[in-house]
Amino acid sequence: MSSRPTMRAINQDTFGGPEVLHLAQVPRPEPLPTEVLVRVRSAGVNPVDWKTREGGGMAGALGEPPFILGWDVSGVVEEAGFGVHTLEVGDEVFGMPWFPRQAGAYAEYVTAPSRQFARKPAALDHDRAAAVPLAALTAWQSLVDAAHVGAGQRVLIHAAAGGVGHFAVQIAKHLGAHVIGTARAAKHDWLRSLGADEVVDYTAVRFEDVVRDVDVVLDLVGDGHDATSTRSLKTLRPGGTIIAVPSGVSPELLDAARAHGLRAKAYLVEPDGAGLARIASLIDKGALQVEVEDVLPLADAGEAHRRGEEGRTRGKLVMRVTD
Repeated sequence: MSSRPTMRAINQDTFGGPEVLHLAQVPRPEPLPTEVLVRVRSAGVNPVDWKTREGGGMAGALGEPPFILGWDVSGVVEEAGFGVHTLEVGDEVFGMPWFPRQAGAYAEYVTAPSRQFARKPAALDHDRAAAVPLAALTAWQSLVDAAHVGAGQRVLIHAAAGGVGHFAVQIAKHLGAHVIGTARAAKHDWLRSLGADEVVDYTAVRFEDVVRDVDVVLDLVGDGHDATSTRSLKTLRPGGTIIAVPSGVSPELLDAARAHGLRAKAYLVEPDGAGLARIASLIDKGALQVEVEDVLPLADAGEAHRRGEEGRTRGKLVMRVTD
């Protein structure tokens, strides 16, 4: 009797720093009905990955190690389970499967429901496509579904040059908003090229001293860093909304917002194949640019985490899993 096929993956056996990530041979998953088996060509790296590695982030959903990190996938459908009608073997796809449960994107294969994937944008190779799902869906769902951003509104985006931020700038502009972003001065020209109308150097000025009458704040930093969420309330006009992504909405932030006639919403991204298809259409039309700072081999997952945790990445870091 033949043994179950195996694959290369980045595993971790304990919570800790980047050094806990190691290359291992693990059993290859098999698709259930309505699922596809995707051979992963490239995997995106996100802040939630290293937070989970340390025991924060989505560790509560994954449980105790060992587990395989990663949610951003770009690859090729290898097998299609019974009941799959939207995809076929050989289709190039991208997705953010299973979030916040384990997807195991830091591996040569993943399985997930077919409708959590979409066809990869034709304009992108797998490296750049892997940079899209989690970050672009976070930007899209928070601005469109949670904040209902519309034409003529003023939107402030913190960490505008990061993975989610650079998509949020472009999506807000696509929706017709006046876009203000916070970032270091070296990234201002690039952000303006993406559509930012104003850019604030948060290292030189207090953003709440120079930004006013905002309808929506998309906070990708959180109160854990210099009370960014709480300070952002000062930039909002009455009835305005803050969407707090990384750290959620504390009781103190909620009370402060209500006291000033403002709304504070927590947000967590969810798998959305249909949303990814809309995003892919924007990319193929040239309306959405994807920034990848570097592509590293799978074996260098620890280095990818170390670089990401420095907080200086322009756009995304990606790992190439298979050729």
